[in-house]
Amino acid sequence: MNVADSQRVGSSLEHLGYTLTETIEEADVIVLNTCVVRQSAEDKAMGRVTSLAPLKKKNPNLVINLMGCMVGVRGAEKLREKLPFVDVFSPPSDPGPLISHLTQGEVQSLEDAETTRRFLMMDEELILPVAEQGKLVSAHVPIVYGCSHACTFCIIPSKRGGERSRLVGDIVSEVRSLAKQGVKEVTLLGQIVDRYGKDIPDGPNLAALLRVLHEVDSIERIRFLTSHPNYFDDDLIQAIAELPRVMPHIELPIQAGDDEVLANMKRGYTQQQYRDLVAKIRSQIPDCSIATDIIVGFPGETEEQFMETYRVLSDLKLDVAHLARYSLREGTVAARRMDDNVPEENKLRRLHILDDLQEQILGEINKKYLGETVEVLFEDQVKGRWRGRTPTNKIIFVESEDDLRGKLIPVTVTWTGPWSMQAVLMKQPELISI
Repeated sequence: MNVADSQRVGSSLEHLGYTLTETIEEADVIVLNTCVVRQSAEDKAMGRVTSLAPLKKKNPNLVINLMGCMVGVRGAEKLREKLPFVDVFSPPSDPGPLISHLTQGEVQSLEDAETTRRFLMMDEELILPVAEQGKLVSAHVPIVYGCSHACTFCIIPSKRGGERSRLVGDIVSEVRSLAKQGVKEVTLLGQIVDRYGKDIPDGPNLAALLRVLHEVDSIERIRFLTSHPNYFDDDLIQAIAELPRVMPHIELPIQAGDDEVLANMKRGYTQQQYRDLVAKIRSQIPDCSIATDIIVGFPGETEEQFMETYRVLSDLKLDVAHLARYSLREGTVAARRMDDNVPEENKLRRLHILDDLQEQILGEINKKYLGETVEVLFEDQVKGRWRGRTPTNKIIFVESEDDLRGKLIPVTVTWTGPWSMQAVLMKQPELISI
């Protein structure tokens, strides 16, 4: 989400005549876009913004903009006291305060005013920043802002506010504009993406949006994240199964495998319900990959409860497991009502146990690709090799002297590991002159 927000800000600034500089001392405007999902992220952001104070002292005309979850929807006043050298405080996903600050008294015509309004409303096409034009293969498109679910461990609802779905027409307009700029793949974003449209009376759901976006020319692949098990319904499963451009890769966090821990997290489902959902998805989308999120060491988690999580991961053999140790986050329900009583050494040990298990699972899953032909969308080069992704979001590297950026090419897998694979391009048939 922050990547998409930063692109929007960059696009807005370039419209006003600014250009990107890689040298911070040359900047007229500095935007620090922040994440505070974990306390460590907030501490890092505070340290980074504080380090900008000497630049402001040296150049009083420098405009410093603090943006994102650190500001939140209601946090600007307290931050102004702590950070008097910061000129502008912007809530998440909103370049409006910065653009308004920079254009005060400068909007000379109705045309300029209308263009500025478009940027502030964020309801029109997105022109990518110059540095990304012609180079960006895959782009992020927010479709629902904020969150109204409020898991007990999560700070996002209080920082980003309640969920707000974008209109279908605005999303389609943005995707079309990205396609015209060479983007081949879009990833639809939401804190709980499968709740898209639920805040709009008689509004569309995610499945309906996918069906509309599937018709946008030049977009080869559509992905979405992150889903919640409670809202992943049959209509959505059917849409993924039916639409060739919607990739069979699903982000479906379980967070924990024990029912009591899940209840304490306020997740709203049981371990068995999660297992049943995975089984249903796999029965209707046989070749899909499923990713999950897991938190170890949640307040009160016993060793046996942790082993329930271990058994779920071992049984389901999911393609990706994003693992994290629980850390107390001020402002959450868990921080107010629960003791962070699992020792750090236990959290770390449990994390390593799951990490080792998942590495073994991934090695087994990826080994099945050896010798297989898969279609890869190539994104960029890393250390001289082209990097791309399969429909199931597996990373594949290929050596080629050709420019593969943005190309969708079949490859044959020659080596597999738990985290990536290597392949060679399929030999194209030679043209025979008659």
